[in-house]
Amino acid sequence: MAKYVHSMIRVLDEARSVEFYDRCFGLKVAERLDFPHFTLVYLSNGESKVELELTVNKGRTEPYDLGDGYGHVAFTVDDVDAEHARITDLGHAPRKLVDFAPGGEVIARFFFIADPDGYQIEVIQRGGRYA
Repeated sequence: MAKYVHSMIRVLDEARSVEFYDRCFGLKVAERLDFPHFTLVYLSNGESKVELELTVNKGRTEPYDLGDGYGHVAFTVDDVDAEHARITDLGHAPRKLVDFAPGGEVIARFFFIADPDGYQIEVIQRGGRYA
């Protein structure tokens, strides 16, 4: 059976991205591999063994075109309302909280926020399918 270990995104500014993911989601640098033309930074925390890999292509100055294929990554939290307030207090701009109730019953409560490079992140109240 296959084991899912990481997802990768390309970022322009390593320090800015590392700070964002640390402050907003508690992801710390687990490993940093520096090569002549790029750097790989693996971020993780104790909640999951899955990592987020940041790829920094040296010398790149223009933003990446995220295209129309990328969707989002998602994190679950114990208290989505408190996390929304905390991330707002950090000076970021999360979008509004949403109660997702396609059949009339709320099955998820979440908000989205964009990282410094424009990647979308969904923050979901832990519980049910998202435990």
